[in-house]
Amino acid sequence: MPQLSLLKSPAAVQAAMDEFSHLGRVAFLKRYGFGKSKDYMVRNPRTGEPCDSKAIVGVAFGKQFPNQGALAAEDFSGGEMTVVPLLQTLGFVVMRVGEDWTEAEVQSTVTDYFEMLRLEAAGVAYNKSGHNETLRKQLRGRSKASVELKHQNISAVLNGMGLPFIQGYKPRGNSQLLLRKVVQDYVFRHSAEVSKIVDGLEEVKSPAQKSYSAVLVESPVMEERQRLVASTRSRPRLPRKFDYAARDEANRKLGRLGEDWVIGYEQHRLTLIGHPELFQSLEWISDTQGDGAGYDILSFESDVLHRYIEVKTTNGGIASPFIVSHNELEFSAEAGEQFYLYRVFQLSGEPKLFILRGDLSSQLYLKPLDYRASFREHFK
Repeated sequence: MPQLSLLKSPAAVQAAMDEFSHLGRVAFLKRYGFGKSKDYMVRNPRTGEPCDSKAIVGVAFGKQFPNQGALAAEDFSGGEMTVVPLLQTLGFVVMRVGEDWTEAEVQSTVTDYFEMLRLEAAGVAYNKSGHNETLRKQLRGRSKASVELKHQNISAVLNGMGLPFIQGYKPRGNSQLLLRKVVQDYVFRHSAEVSKIVDGLEEVKSPAQKSYSAVLVESPVMEERQRLVASTRSRPRLPRKFDYAARDEANRKLGRLGEDWVIGYEQHRLTLIGHPELFQSLEWISDTQGDGAGYDILSFESDVLHRYIEVKTTNGGIASPFIVSHNELEFSAEAGEQFYLYRVFQLSGEPKLFILRGDLSSQLYLKPLDYRASFREHFK
């Protein structure tokens, strides 16, 4: 232990952390014979990267005293009584592994997330890794992966509020209560900014991509239901202008562009299956008869079987929620395997498509949104 007390050079500690960053965690620990820290990490002030505290101290000793070399893991004990106060005395930030994020950290992360979402809505290119690196310098030694997870948690909160989220950060639940609170507060305090984001993502543009090759992708799978922990905080009541799925549904111009795109896709598909002549009999039902049929386009599966297509369109990503009417749900059950829901997403950029076939009630989590009110009860 007396050897450890001789370490008094912040520059030596920084040199050890620089080597840690250069080699990577696994290679650094292997080179010097240390295991991963179970309790404490020290933050590299230059990169924001968390480093294994005991290994850094052992290697730093060798940086300060090159003639003696680095201390081995068995030469000293790590932890709260030795390594932690030494590093803190030398001016470094030490954090406990798995320590909850502070409110300041969460607010910085949420602000950064909305900045990226604003750029995405404006169609401005940005670098997620660059944002991650810059943000970590404001945090308490969080890793790149932990910041990415927090961004995914934010996506999950926004998705639960019916709002758009960054497409590169797939929603992941189990976020801390503080994060949900900060996201909700941000939405209400910056309502004008959020409205502009939604407007930007909903802006109706003709699809940039004209080719129908490779546009069909696998549909998302139904995730396992998660039991939510009851919260004393009431569910946020968002103004209708923030309801992204409802605004998609109400945007008739967006819907018509999506249906028009699907008609082009159907011409491509029918040609591929060897029935280009069937395209002449395709009917745009919502255009010729209006809404209410339970589907938008009458196409063909073969020369004897129809394909009833309901189109749902968004400028958002594959996981964007959408609205299914009671009529459409009933028709999907009645038509069975001849019913196809075409979900067109990323319409204004490079449109993609996934298809749900048959009864929708077995393929989606459905949540009732509205009720028809009257003073007389009607039965089927």
